[in-house]
Amino acid sequence: MKKLLLFGAVGFAVGAGSLALAWSNPFGWSWLPGAPAAGHDRAAMGATAASPSATAGERRIKYWRAPMDPTFIRDKPGKSPMGMDLIPVYEDEADTAPGLVRIDPGFAQNIGVQTAPVVRRDIPVTIRTVATLVHDDSQVALVTTKYAGWIERAYVNFVGQPVKAGEPLFDIYSPELVAAQEEYLNALDYAARMRDSGIPEMAQRAGSMLDAARRRLGYWDVSDAQIADLERSRQPRRTLPVVAARDGVVVWKMDQALEGMHVTSGMNLYRIADLRTIWAEAEVFESQMPWIRPGSRATIEVPYEPGRPLTATVRYLYPHLSEQTRALKVSLELPNPGGRLRAGMYVNVTFDVPAARQVLAVPEEAVIFSGTRRLVVLDLGSGTFQVREVQLGLNGDGVWEITSGVDEGNRVVVSAQFLIDSESNLREAIRKLTAEGARGTAGGGGSDMPDMPGMSKPSEAPSMPNMPNMPATSGRGGGSESPTSQQR
Repeated sequence: MKKLLLFGAVGFAVGAGSLALAWSNPFGWSWLPGAPAAGHDRAAMGATAASPSATAGERRIKYWRAPMDPTFIRDKPGKSPMGMDLIPVYEDEADTAPGLVRIDPGFAQNIGVQTAPVVRRDIPVTIRTVATLVHDDSQVALVTTKYAGWIERAYVNFVGQPVKAGEPLFDIYSPELVAAQEEYLNALDYAARMRDSGIPEMAQRAGSMLDAARRRLGYWDVSDAQIADLERSRQPRRTLPVVAARDGVVVWKMDQALEGMHVTSGMNLYRIADLRTIWAEAEVFESQMPWIRPGSRATIEVPYEPGRPLTATVRYLYPHLSEQTRALKVSLELPNPGGRLRAGMYVNVTFDVPAARQVLAVPEEAVIFSGTRRLVVLDLGSGTFQVREVQLGLNGDGVWEITSGVDEGNRVVVSAQFLIDSESNLREAIRKLTAEGARGTAGGGGSDMPDMPGMSKPSEAPSMPNMPNMPATSGRGGGSESPTSQQR
């Protein structure tokens, strides 16, 4: 019995000593495969777990971010403010160039990314407006008299009647015309007598009087043929015809221009217009003025005759803008074949003006307007995109002129570029945050990234502000408990 107790005591002492020796491990033995030695620095072990070293060929972690908040980043693993594990972002995923974005080609195809090349081309400016047709003022003649009288007979009685040059419009009786005819006949007889008198001075004076009487008839629009007829008949005519001065159509007539009407000198009786050409009065906005000049071409189309355009020429730009519409009136001249265009009609006008020649241009869909900045997304190939700020020039024919920011041959994204731009802005914000975090670490501010406003560190629980005790109803007892007692 004593021996048994002795052997038990010795075994207990040996076991306790072995356990103490194994716990202290003075020789740095490793009892389990892969287990760290007890004498090693436990802080180093924690650092190894937080930022595992990368062997050759392995990806290196640059930082950690929250799954639901990409702006919450740390330089070691932990928890996000929402209690989720931080996920790693590797160095080959973190872009270093500003505005650079890498997207998997398959994902780019799924979101519908399409590109177009930057090319050199002419950019026309297309201006569309409406115009009102009016008579060509240079082909309009007014019929008036330079003396008073009475219309004895009217040959043209309605608007729209065509007339020829020299065709009589009406016969008029005027005492002044009769007196002028008699004066001319007397001067004609006196000149004939003085030529037979043999006195040169008297013959010359009589010839001057005859010329003056003839000019007076001419001033009153008596034609040479009518004067020749007067010389032949030697009798003054009671009425004389008033003839049309040009070919055309009567577009206006005084209502009382009928037989028996008394007219006075200077009274407008008819308006005759040549309708082989017609004018169009259009209006353009103030911003469109630089592209329209005299001689510019325009296309005229009548609404009820689509597909039959006419070519017009800008003949005149008015020297002032309309105070009501702030628009400039432009006068165009166009042919009127067959007289099918009438004054007062509305027509559609299109100006195609070459505003820029052989300039860099991109489609309108490629330009992103971001406040005061103008952006395009360049396709660098292999799923890499870059947001680039550009300067715009003229706009027309569905393209924008690019004065700086891209080169000929670059490819720009024309669809889904807003998604890439949003991703680029997020990456740029993260890049700035990581740069600030690196400067803070170098200055001794700790190993953590700078905290975002309103965010807590992963190791800290968000603290609640002091709230007044609010009564709470228990689900079973119906009594009131404080929030603290409910948590307990």
